[in-house]
Amino acid sequence: MTEAAGDTLTWRADPLICGRGPRTFEAFLEPTCPYSAKAFPKLAELLSAAGEDRLTVKVRLLSQPWHLFSGIVSRAILAASTTEGGREAARRVMAAVYVNRDEFEFTHHCSGANMDETPNGILSRIEAKSGVRVTEAFAIPDLDREIKWHTRYARQNGVHVTPTFMIDGTIRPELSSGDPVGRWLDSLVLDDPASVPR
Repeated sequence: MTEAAGDTLTWRADPLICGRGPRTFEAFLEPTCPYSAKAFPKLAELLSAAGEDRLTVKVRLLSQPWHLFSGIVSRAILAASTTEGGREAARRVMAAVYVNRDEFEFTHHCSGANMDETPNGILSRIEAKSGVRVTEAFAIPDLDREIKWHTRYARQNGVHVTPTFMIDGTIRPELSSGDPVGRWLDSLVLDDPASVPR
């Protein structure tokens, strides 16, 4: 994030992408969803097992309205991606939120201690847990274009629940957060030359 001439704020959100392989594994995650929390750490394991030169892993955020702080946390993750460290800063925010999920969620989606929390309190909590300063970037006026992009991308692919997984542009409903990483790896069929997209 930088200040350009005329005090116009310029910024770039670092894509939430790791690896550089020809096969693509996309994970649509909600940042306070318990099932997304199970899936998130497995993405790094999957990339390590497959190899960064054979697989590209992409995280797509899909805010779910029944997780009441979802929009704030999603925006904070994308704000982190505009800061020094980009995607790694965003990954640290996601990891901190997933590990401390109860501090960003409501009991039965409608009650509990977080009823008295404010958006600024949530941002402070994210900064304390992740070590990433997101408050300034959170206030980027047009940061919502990134949130809208993630939402539109999920909708155009028919994604409604999290986590949802997609391989090379095809939704794979048989894959779930409860699967061992080996099942995800097997579904990529990396050792079959015919399976590599052209």
